[in-house]
Amino acid sequence: MSASLRWRAAGGTHVGRVRKGNEDAFLVDEARGVFLVADGMGGHVAGEIASAIATQSVGGTLVEGVDRGLEADDLAHSMVESFRVADLAIAGHVAANPETEGMGTTVTAMVVCTDGSYRLGHIGDSRAYLLRDGQLAQLTKDHTWVQREVDEGRLTPSAARKHPYSHILTRALGADPSDPADLQAGQLEAGDVLLLTTDGLTGMVPDRHLARILQAGGTGDERIGEMIALANRRGGRDNITAVVVDILPGDT
Repeated sequence: MSASLRWRAAGGTHVGRVRKGNEDAFLVDEARGVFLVADGMGGHVAGEIASAIATQSVGGTLVEGVDRGLEADDLAHSMVESFRVADLAIAGHVAANPETEGMGTTVTAMVVCTDGSYRLGHIGDSRAYLLRDGQLAQLTKDHTWVQREVDEGRLTPSAARKHPYSHILTRALGADPSDPADLQAGQLEAGDVLLLTTDGLTGMVPDRHLARILQAGGTGDERIGEMIALANRRGGRDNITAVVVDILPGDT
């Protein structure tokens, strides 16, 4: 880690109160600054396979890049390629196992670099947030039908949240090889908190409650446990996964 910043991270997942299986996956590699959540779809274990393939491909590529000493921009290029490779791997699995036709996954992946910057790759409706000075900002944009309607002025954000089509994705790994992932960069500060999460949390818990929990203190595991418990109290209609990364002042 850099002389100016260090970080502490935790991750957790829960099946929720409705689903029989957990098709979410996550990766926390604190030492390398690599973090990821994925939300598989397809049912009959297919979604679980898709999210596992994506986690192994994208996460593994980023871990390897950090170990090779790649600079931030080179890691970003590796991330783009890893999304493409994951998409091809999912398609290959479907070709060999036709019963898994229709499987796919969201991916939201982040690497925190030694200079305190981050690179973020995203496809689907899992999310990355940044809490800074008590304000929670969503870094990613949902690739969903309702978000497109909001962007074009046909739905309000509040109506989109409750819309019956809120779960319909417009982009995902495994859906269409031409679907691009979003890529962005930013700079972190001591005191920031990052949250990567699947829609099993954000679909149940409004952002203001997430912000309250994230800034309340306690360990990452404790805050993740509180968020999962709240999502389940509010219905727990989907699998719930979260990764929390606290950005800390560097060692002096």
